[in-house]
Amino acid sequence: MGKTPLAWAAGSGHEGVVRELLGRDDIDPDKPGEDGWTPLSLAACNGHEGVVKILLGRDDVDPEKPSGDGQTPLLWAIWRWNEGILKLLLERDEVNPDKPDRDGQTPLSRAACYGYEGIVKMLLQRDDVSPDEPDERGRTPLWWAAYRGHEGIVKMLLGQDEVNPDKPDRGGHTPLFQAARNGHEGIVKMLLGRDEVNPDKPDILGRTPLWSATRGGHAGVIALLQPPASGTHGPA
Repeated sequence: MGKTPLAWAAGSGHEGVVRELLGRDDIDPDKPGEDGWTPLSLAACNGHEGVVKILLGRDDVDPEKPSGDGQTPLLWAIWRWNEGILKLLLERDEVNPDKPDRDGQTPLSRAACYGYEGIVKMLLQRDDVSPDEPDERGRTPLWWAAYRGHEGIVKMLLGQDEVNPDKPDRGGHTPLFQAARNGHEGIVKMLLGRDEVNPDKPDILGRTPLWSATRGGHAGVIALLQPPASGTHGPA
């Protein structure tokens, strides 16, 4: 409801109609509908790469203009896991690849949360992307990847010098705490291999990663976190 004819065409991927409408002098190619959606946001959200390319060829289209819910075209491209559209947007100087959404979550944080390795790799290659930027609740891209169990992304982020592998959220939950909570053994091993990670670091309520793994019944993680029993002896 409330969309312009151009927005309808862009959102439906009708490249010929988009071109025809853009040839008219009375068409504003960046005009949002009553719902706040611009033609570019709709095309990016629906994965229409050809339409996105056409619209980005116009000087009167703002590639950073958000839709009615505050999401930029770049964030929509990430949500749809569309690397082609993402590349087109990142080529524009006006696009800030580290711009957070309304919850303070950056594009990198979103991609890490969703498990989109290709997009994470693309963003980490940018000098203007902070790999350790927390959202409003203090959750970093590494926090999200550890929480969701995305091992490949955790490995990529741990390779970044700027990333603090033991950085807690506002509740005191570290990436290790979240990985232990959800039984992600591979990620727990990776994090325990870092000298900066405190395996006994408590949250604000005093609960440790071991407590978190025990509560979830994750035997493999418990074995990794539990200190070896004292008094044991090797073979005579």
